[in-house]
Amino acid sequence: MAKSDPRRITRTMPATQLVALLLAFVLAAGVGGVLAAGLVIPMVAGANAAADSTVAIYDEVPAELEPRPMSQQSRIYAADGKLLATFYAQNRIVVPLDEISEPMQHAVIAIEDERFYEHGGIDVQGMTRALANNVAGHATQGASTLTQQYVKNMLIDQALQDGDQFGVIKASEDSISRKLTEAKMAISLEKTMSKDEVLQGYLNAAQFGSRSIYGVEAAARYYFDKHASKLSVVEAATIAGITKSPSRFDPTVNPKEAKERRDLVLQNMWKLGYISTEERDEAKAASIKKTLDVNPTEIGCAAAGDSAFFCDYVTKEIVTNPVFGETKSERQQLLYRGGLEIHTTLDPKKQKAAAKAVKNAVPAGDSSGLQSAIASVEPGTGKVLAMAQNIPYTPSEGGKGTTRVNYAADPTHGASGGFQVGSNFKPFVLAEWLKEGHTLSERVNATKQARWPQNFQTPCVGNLAAAEPWAPANSEGVEVGYISALEATYESVNTAYAAMGYQLNLCDLRSTAWDIGFRPTRSVQDGGRVVTDPKESDIDIQAPMIIGTQESTPLYQAAAYATLASGGTYCSPIAITSITGPGGKDYDVPDAKCKKDALPENVANTVVFAMEKVFSGTGTARQLGGLADGRPVAGKTGTSQLSAQTWFTGFTPNLSTSVWVGNADRPNEDHTNGMWVNGKWVRVLYGSTVAAPAWKEYMDQAVSDLPVKDFGAPDPKMVGVTAPPPSTNDDGGGSNDDGGGSNDDGGDKGKEPKGDEGNDRGGNGNGNGNGNGRANAEAAWDAVQNGDWESLGDAWGDN
Repeated sequence: MAKSDPRRITRTMPATQLVALLLAFVLAAGVGGVLAAGLVIPMVAGANAAADSTVAIYDEVPAELEPRPMSQQSRIYAADGKLLATFYAQNRIVVPLDEISEPMQHAVIAIEDERFYEHGGIDVQGMTRALANNVAGHATQGASTLTQQYVKNMLIDQALQDGDQFGVIKASEDSISRKLTEAKMAISLEKTMSKDEVLQGYLNAAQFGSRSIYGVEAAARYYFDKHASKLSVVEAATIAGITKSPSRFDPTVNPKEAKERRDLVLQNMWKLGYISTEERDEAKAASIKKTLDVNPTEIGCAAAGDSAFFCDYVTKEIVTNPVFGETKSERQQLLYRGGLEIHTTLDPKKQKAAAKAVKNAVPAGDSSGLQSAIASVEPGTGKVLAMAQNIPYTPSEGGKGTTRVNYAADPTHGASGGFQVGSNFKPFVLAEWLKEGHTLSERVNATKQARWPQNFQTPCVGNLAAAEPWAPANSEGVEVGYISALEATYESVNTAYAAMGYQLNLCDLRSTAWDIGFRPTRSVQDGGRVVTDPKESDIDIQAPMIIGTQESTPLYQAAAYATLASGGTYCSPIAITSITGPGGKDYDVPDAKCKKDALPENVANTVVFAMEKVFSGTGTARQLGGLADGRPVAGKTGTSQLSAQTWFTGFTPNLSTSVWVGNADRPNEDHTNGMWVNGKWVRVLYGSTVAAPAWKEYMDQAVSDLPVKDFGAPDPKMVGVTAPPPSTNDDGGGSNDDGGGSNDDGGDKGKEPKGDEGNDRGGNGNGNGNGNGRANAEAAWDAVQNGDWESLGDAWGDN
C-alpha cells in the first residue's frame, strides 16, 4: 500500500491552540520572515503526526490570493428601466467604497477589527488578547482581521464559482491548513492592496443575513430599502453586527439578539471616537423593529408578475446562446453570478394591457379549459414589446393552475411545441400568388373539390403520393362558387385558397413564407418532430400547408406579420437591447438581422390592402370594426381543424400583435360543439370569437400613444383593376347584374346560379361587367387613378 501523503492531512484543533499557532507564526515572521515562520509552527502545535506535517502543509499554501470578480446578482429591466427580476446564487451587489456610508465603514471596523489601519494583515495584539482570553476559560475568541475574513470569503466564493464543494469545505473549516492559508494570504494581500481596497472588498464579500444576503449594498436594500451610501449610524451598526453569525444575528429572525449585538457595535464605535455619546445613546434607544424597512429580493422570474413569461424568454436567450459562454453551465453561472445588467425591449404599458386582455378573454381556470397567449412586436426593429398569457407562471412544473410553458414562444425559449396556425397562413399564400403574376381580382372556383396531393406543383421534392385526395371544406361545409382572391382572403375561404394553391409552386410558397417570417415549431414531414432551430426546409411542402396545418407560435406570427406591416422588412424577434457586466463590460446581444425587401414592397402593400378588408363588409373580423381611433389596420383570423386552435394576428404600420386561444394540453380537442367561455356560450370557436376581441382590446390601448400612420399603397396591377372597356349597353343590361349568389351573415359564400359559372359578376373574369358591375368598375378605376384606396375597396372590393 502506498504511503499516505502527509500534505493531505487536515487537522482541526481547539481555538486556543489555533490562536497560539498563529501567534507563533506571526512572531516568527517578524524575526525571520514569512517563509521561515513555517518552521517554528510544529514546536507550538505539539509533537505528533499531524503537527509534524504542518511544515509540508504550509509549503503548499499559496503565497498570494488572486481576487476574481465576486458573485453578484444579475438584474433584468424593462425598456423604461423598471426592474423586472433578479437572479443570484449569492444576493450581492458590488459597489465602490465611496458608495458606502462612513458609519457603515466605521461600524465593521469597530466590531470586527479595531486596529485595521495599524496591522499588516494579521493583528498580533489581537491574537495575544484572544489567546489570554481563551486560556483563562472565558468565551472563546478568534483573532481574524478584516483582511483574513476577506481572504476566507474570497476563497469560498471562488470555490463556489468553480463548483468545487470540497474547496468550500476547506475554506470554511477550523483547521491548521485554513488558518495558515488565511494568514499567509492576508500578509501578502496587504502588500498589493491598500487598506481602503481591502475594506471595500470585505464590505462587498461578507454575508449579512440568513437569506443569502452578501455585501452591504444588498443588505442595505433588504433591511432598510435604501442604498449603502445612505445608511445611518443605527442602520450601519445593525448590519455590521450580523456578519459574526448571519442566522443568529439576523434582525428579521432574532430581533432581541440582533439588538444586543447592534448595541455592542455602537459601544465600540463610541469607544473609537466614531460617534458621540449622544449619537450612541440615541441609537441604542431605537428598537430594531421600528428601524427596519424590509424589502425582500425575490429570485427569478416569478417576481416579474405579469411579465414573468417575457422574463423567462430573456433568461432562455442567455442560457441557450453560445455568445454568453461555451457551455450551458457557464452561461447559467454568468446569469446567476455575473452581475449582469440586462436591459430589454419590454414596454410596461403595453405589457400591462396585454396581460389584461388575455385574462379578460379567458380567465385562468376557466371552465372551458382554454388557454390564451399574446405577443406584440415592433415592425422594422423586431423588438418584442409585450408577451403574456392567461395561465400564471411557475419556474417548475407541478403547481396546480400554473405552468412553466410559454405558449407565445418557441420550443427553445418557451418549451412550447406551437399550434396549428390555420388561416393565419393565408397571407403567405396570397403573397406568393401575387409574386407569380396573379391578382386580387382574379377569380377561382371555390366550390369544394377533391385534388390529389401529387398533382400539386412540388418540383423541389418530387411528386408527393397520397392514399386519398385532399378536399378541404369551409365553415359549415358551404360551397361558394367563383370568387376573387380578395374576397377569398377577407372571408377566409378554404376552398378558394385550395384552388389558388393548386396553381402555385409550393416550393416557392415555402420560400416566400420563410422570407416573410413563418417559422414552424414542428416538422410534419419528419413525424411531428419539435423544431428547435427552424430552417426553410422544415416548412411543410404538402398541399394542406396552404390552409395552415403546420404549427407556429404567437411571437413568430407577430414577427412575420410585422414584415407585411413594414412594407417587406423582416426582423427576427429580439428581447434584449444591452447587457453590461461589472466594470462596464459590454456583451454582444442577439441581433434582429433585419432584412429589407424580404418581400417586395409592392407585394407586401397589396397583401396588406386585402387584409384591411377583414374588418369590414363580410370580412371575418367585421364585428371589430377596426380600432377605436379609426387608424389603418389589417389582420387575419385563423382556425385549425375542429376549431382546436384559434388565432387573430393583426397590425398597424407600427405595431404587430398575435393572439392565440386554444388548448395546449389537448391540441386536437373539438371546439365545434358549443362551450362556455368566460361565462358566455360559444356555439363554435373561431379566430373571430375570442382571439379577435382580445386582440382589439389590447391594440386599442397599445396604439393610443403611437402616431397614426398609413400603409403603403397597393400595386394597381396586382390589385387587378384595369380601365373598363367602352360601354355598349346604356341601361346596364345583362341578366347577371352582380354575379348572383348571396352572402350569409357568417361570411360564407352561397352557390353561383347554375349555367352561369363562367360569367359570374358580369362574366368577364376580372370583376368589370355590365349594369351596376360596370358602374362599380368605373368607380374602382377612378379610385386607382386618384390613389383613393378606401374608395377602391368600397367600389370594387365588395363588388
